[in-house]
Amino acid sequence: MAKSLMFVGTSSDSGKSVLAAAFCRILKRRGVRVSPFKAQNMALNSGVTTEGHEMGRAQIVQAEAAGIAPHVDMNPILLKPTSEMGSQVIVQGVARGNMDAAAYYENKKRLWPAVTESYDRLAAQYDVIVLEGAGSPVEVNLKQNDIVNMAMAEYADASVVLVADIDRGGVFASIVGTVELLEEQERQRLAGFIINKFRGDATLLRDGLDFIKRKTGFPVLGVVPMLRDLYLPGEDSVALDRKFLQQPTHASSLSVGIVRLPHMANYTDFDPLELDPRFSIEYVLSAKSLGGHDVIIIPGSKNVPYDMQFLNQSGLAVALLRYEQAGGRVVGVCGGYQMLGLQIRDPHGVESKDFKDVAGLGLLPITTIFEPTKITRQVDAAVTLPGQKKPAALTGYEIHMGRSLLEEGCDCDIQAFLVAGPDGRVWGSYVHGLFDSDQMRDALIAWNFGNYDDVAPTSFSYHAFKEHNYDLLADTIEKQVNVDYIFKQLGL
Repeated sequence: MAKSLMFVGTSSDSGKSVLAAAFCRILKRRGVRVSPFKAQNMALNSGVTTEGHEMGRAQIVQAEAAGIAPHVDMNPILLKPTSEMGSQVIVQGVARGNMDAAAYYENKKRLWPAVTESYDRLAAQYDVIVLEGAGSPVEVNLKQNDIVNMAMAEYADASVVLVADIDRGGVFASIVGTVELLEEQERQRLAGFIINKFRGDATLLRDGLDFIKRKTGFPVLGVVPMLRDLYLPGEDSVALDRKFLQQPTHASSLSVGIVRLPHMANYTDFDPLELDPRFSIEYVLSAKSLGGHDVIIIPGSKNVPYDMQFLNQSGLAVALLRYEQAGGRVVGVCGGYQMLGLQIRDPHGVESKDFKDVAGLGLLPITTIFEPTKITRQVDAAVTLPGQKKPAALTGYEIHMGRSLLEEGCDCDIQAFLVAGPDGRVWGSYVHGLFDSDQMRDALIAWNFGNYDDVAPTSFSYHAFKEHNYDLLADTIEKQVNVDYIFKQLGL
């Protein structure tokens, strides 16, 4: 069986996911067969494996860092929020329906066999499993039915590293308090602590680090600086909110506005546009923000009927129609593609109990009907954007409950993974991750300006950029953290 290392946090967003990715890359570079694992993940962003199973984005990133293909066993339980109180529950890659928080809490222990089954399969294939906890391991109101923190550490016989975010403040109290609230047998699993997101001179922390060792008996294994220039795809609402606090990215050849929806999902679709210097990106919050952009994108949504109502009530729907009528260009991705159509129908209450039949924007001749069975599949194809002759490689994945039907006799450009309106200024696709393709970003610029002669050449490769950042992360952690001490705890 594999050896196991687990990262738990004093809070959410402490840096567990990032450190797990770092150790996946460090172990890979040392020739160790390593896999990530998180028993239960709650995330806005997800992806699809080659087998057509859905899993959390964080474990996909960690698998990339480990140099292996993502597999649903790395994240057997995925919760996708559909409202303030409820989530869609996905077990080993297959949607099981929606539950509110109380119902899920009651059913958690029934999912434990799926968690252990997935872990055991991975442990039989790899030398080391790098596990990630969720939130804090000492939430006393949730601990009875824990399947993701210390219960998982015990099952996996894992050495545990506690990660604390110093940028939040109160780091000493959060570390000492977490240790105090751990059970004695849980404390015995601790290898030590990592203090994350530090700004300034780490030597000024020396007295504090000595205090932590005296108070808890465990060492601080490293102080990791705030990695402002590091890029890893985000997965949750904290990362999403951070995007909206940013100013629009670099001024360049194509200005893109992305509509901020209340239930926006898979926002990592647009990371490549933010990173490619030929694009300027802004998340649009109001109707008056539309006009200054060459292209407006309506993104995916975890609650399409509700978000369509939001567009109507906020005035964004009317503004989008005026923008398009004035010559603007509009793209819809997945839920955004559905909103571009004529009707959105949810007869079974799959995404909303309140809105059974909602009118769309009417910019594409499609009607979408939500059905209980989810479509999840990877896509590898070529599409030609309206007005272009050169096809672009499209890679990505589909995750959606709705089926979109074309109106009979429509005068539009119909391709396997893209539908465009008659005037060529509006198109939509179910495919997430399509802008990861360097060719698709070229095609987006050509579509806006008229031809490929106006596409400025770029040396930017999204895949190479990610690989560089995984290595940069691993280099930083090896420099700042006592990695050899942790590996000794594992018996490596």
